[in-house]
Amino acid sequence: MIPQRTDQPSPQPEAPARPRKPQTNLQVLRTERLSGHMVRVVAGGPEFGAFADRFAAKDATDQYVKIWFVDPSLGVQLPVDAAALKDDLLAQGRTEQLPTTRTYTVRRVDRAAGEVAIDFVVHGDEGLAGPWAAGAQPGDWLMFTGPGGAYAPDPAADWHLLAGDDSALPAIAAAIEALAPDAAGHAFLEVDSAADVLQLDAPANLAVHWLFREGAPAGTTTLLHDAVAGLDWPRGQVQAFVHGEREMVKSLRDVLFKQHGLARRQVSISGYWAYGRAEDTFQAEKRTEIGKIIPDDYPV
Repeated sequence: MIPQRTDQPSPQPEAPARPRKPQTNLQVLRTERLSGHMVRVVAGGPEFGAFADRFAAKDATDQYVKIWFVDPSLGVQLPVDAAALKDDLLAQGRTEQLPTTRTYTVRRVDRAAGEVAIDFVVHGDEGLAGPWAAGAQPGDWLMFTGPGGAYAPDPAADWHLLAGDDSALPAIAAAIEALAPDAAGHAFLEVDSAADVLQLDAPANLAVHWLFREGAPAGTTTLLHDAVAGLDWPRGQVQAFVHGEREMVKSLRDVLFKQHGLARRQVSISGYWAYGRAEDTFQAEKRTEIGKIIPDDYPV
């Protein structure tokens, strides 16, 4: 009889599966063309209240949701449990038809009206979410999970720095609206042209700087870096919110931490997208060195 070894490690229990985030199903009420390249989708419905409660509980101005898009060729009647549908298709090996998500900032939640507003950057037929928003009709389904997000303007900051491209404009606009009337600082907003300028309800002491690419593709200019690096830095403690194209954000990371010596707690910073990358690839790269805005060995 072969004796049993006693030095084998005990089997470890499997980690419990992470619970799925609740999916919210709303219907489009209307769309609004805000500028040359920005469309607002306003949605509501019976599930608005539960989402509004989760939104209010987070108390952040950069809250975002992950919107589900289902391949129309599946012929699935919406709304549908998109995560469960994805699992079913994976089990069948139909990976080319998987539902996919796109991440968008919640621009506004209006409890009185029972409405959620989400702003989309639209560049013709480019991408998935932009064309959907441009063609959305009342009654269309808007299915998403969330919200996530953690930033809110700190009233104790001496001044505020907000910088981003079109993708960060909704979050920056929401942050500006949340500032105290006596708040001061600078907001740098990169868009395509003057046709993309929005009317923002900014405090009198917040200077809003619009930077125009004038036809250059988003993610290919140094406009934001140059503007922030060349800023006559005000005195006092700053709170910074810097988001947008990944490589642009990395260049501003060095301005904030190396040039001005900010502490990590003073800065909300992340890439919202990456030039030349589809959303799924961009999200996957977040776990790699190229995708990390602040690498493990970064001196901050």
